[in-house]
Amino acid sequence: MKGVEILSRDGTARYGRLTVEEQALLFPSATDTTEIFPALNNRAGTSIPPADDPGFISRFLVRDGNQPIPVHVHSPTDIQSGETVIAPNWHTLLSRPRDFCQLLDELKGTIPPDTCWYLPGAALPENAAILVHAGFDLFDYIAADLATAQGIFCLPDGQYPEKVMEEGLCSCQGCKGGDLHLHNRIALDQELALIGRRIRDGTFRELLDGRCRTKPELVSVMRHIERSDRMEQNSPVSRASQFLATSGDSIHRVEVRRFADRLVERYIPPASDVAVLIPCSAKKPYSLSQSHRKFSQAIGRRAHELIMTSPLGLVPRDIELCYPAAAYDVPVTGYWDHEERYQITRTLVRYFTRHPYRRVIAHLDGDARIIAQDAADQAGFEIEFSCRSERLTDHNSLQALSEALAGERKVKSHLVRGMISFQFGYDLKVPNLEVKGSYPDQVVKRGRILYFTTNPSLGMLRPTFDGWSLIETGYRVYIDDFVPQGDILAPGVIDADPVIRPGDEVLVIGDKAMATGRAVMSADEMVRSSRGIAVRVRKVKKLDG
Repeated sequence: MKGVEILSRDGTARYGRLTVEEQALLFPSATDTTEIFPALNNRAGTSIPPADDPGFISRFLVRDGNQPIPVHVHSPTDIQSGETVIAPNWHTLLSRPRDFCQLLDELKGTIPPDTCWYLPGAALPENAAILVHAGFDLFDYIAADLATAQGIFCLPDGQYPEKVMEEGLCSCQGCKGGDLHLHNRIALDQELALIGRRIRDGTFRELLDGRCRTKPELVSVMRHIERSDRMEQNSPVSRASQFLATSGDSIHRVEVRRFADRLVERYIPPASDVAVLIPCSAKKPYSLSQSHRKFSQAIGRRAHELIMTSPLGLVPRDIELCYPAAAYDVPVTGYWDHEERYQITRTLVRYFTRHPYRRVIAHLDGDARIIAQDAADQAGFEIEFSCRSERLTDHNSLQALSEALAGERKVKSHLVRGMISFQFGYDLKVPNLEVKGSYPDQVVKRGRILYFTTNPSLGMLRPTFDGWSLIETGYRVYIDDFVPQGDILAPGVIDADPVIRPGDEVLVIGDKAMATGRAVMSADEMVRSSRGIAVRVRKVKKLDG
């Protein structure tokens, strides 16, 4: 009996259960792997570095037919869903971050997603987070035991001489008994347990941000993974946890890039030729903040409101609920560094180049004002500044903002079209839709027909079956001829729209039934997996015939 069940994901990091014979093991974790895989005791010819040439691999790589199955980028083999693979010596490439990530992405693309990845002889408390982030699930104690033999005291923030154990940095059973071997194993177990907890909470990436700072090469690996297609495919489009942009690397996270790309490439602004740039607020969603209430009152719906912020760059008022716009937090210093300025300026230039306005008014101060002017110069449009004093919310400044918009026509409400274009990449041109309810918990109806509901905690519109009838293309999952009795499992998925990412709202279509729900996997994982939940179903409708 064997099996791999992925229970939770956070980007490329996974929390799950491995079953071998009658033994079950949660991962990410470390264990004495020879006990669950006896074939490792007598195996030879598999400890080959991942960067060796194909000729060498063909001559010396030996596969004995037992698990864990050795895999190598230069030696394809048929791996079945639920099996465990072993990838020896990948840690030797950590000092070559580009090769580490490129070769691992290539190898991962050839193997079913619901496979357990065992990395032998590599895991230490200080590198466990980056190894899990890379996509490894199972580890052993070899590296920790080697550190013990060398008299090294291991902690998540680095390695210390053995004598440091006496200084009270750790209070585990090993340290209490002066047992370095036990301490190093406990330290690795605790770190992997913490990683698993953070994956389930959706906050692993924030943990990784701090953990990888112990060595420059670990930061490099993190940055390469962050830019990979594999990371983008597996990163959720929304999550209930807060997005903490607490380091300079936050501006390069998938969530930030995805938001900017969808803003420029998908989002359809309202039919207005006047835009007002205003600053962000500490309170989210912005509309609930006192300052934004004052801004909106002064603007009086006579312009399209655009919020300038780091790290997202630009957030139109009508999509401020979309993750992570309503869920991020940043350290406030009043200073934006060079990279922040560059990225925000670039987003503004891209947006205003694609969506030119007759007038752009900036109600900004400080660095934000400078960035807005730089973007206007690069994109080739005139910008007007409305602030008369150091405080953007005082009476004189708000009056100046209101006066700058004198004579401009009111902008028609645009919530549904803007959100649908951003979320689904679809231009919804349906008249007479009404937004009802109290912000931000609202519904979209026409007469008595309910089309969409909002999910404020996730920043998404949830289409009903009637709502999906208005979105004619995209975000479909196709299943076999059965009526779902619960969630949709991956084996029942025939095909899926390639744009689907974890967290996306999807329409499930089959010969006997349709369903609405939320994707748990990316489209690629749904199609290539043979186990696991693909879609959390909200509602099912049987089809006639």
